[in-house]
Amino acid sequence: MAKQELIEVTIFCEYHQIDYAFFSSLEESGLVEIVVIDQQKFIPHTQLYQLEKIIRLYHELDINLPGVEAIIHILQRMEQMQQEIISLKSKLRYYES
Repeated sequence: MAKQELIEVTIFCEYHQIDYAFFSSLEESGLVEIVVIDQQKFIPHTQLYQLEKIIRLYHELDINLPGVEAIIHILQRMEQMQQEIISLKSKLRYYES
C-alpha cells in the first residue's frame, strides 16, 4: 500500500480532537483496521468514511461505544442486504426476458 494512502493515527486523532484511547478501543473492537509500519500506526484512506461516521455517532449523537458497534453492525448488514437485492433483481430480469 502506498504511503500516500495512509494517515497517521496520531494526526487523525489531533485533527478530529479525539483521545487516542478511544481510537484504540475502536481498533480492539474491530471497527477500524490499521496498518503498522515501523512501529507507527496508520489508517488506510479506505477506512476514513467509516471512521468519521463512527466519530459522528460517538461525539455528535453521544452514543456510547457498544451502541456505536451495534449501529455499525446493523448498517453493514443493511448494505449487504441491499447488494443482495440488487443481485437478485438482476437475476430476475435475466429470467424474465
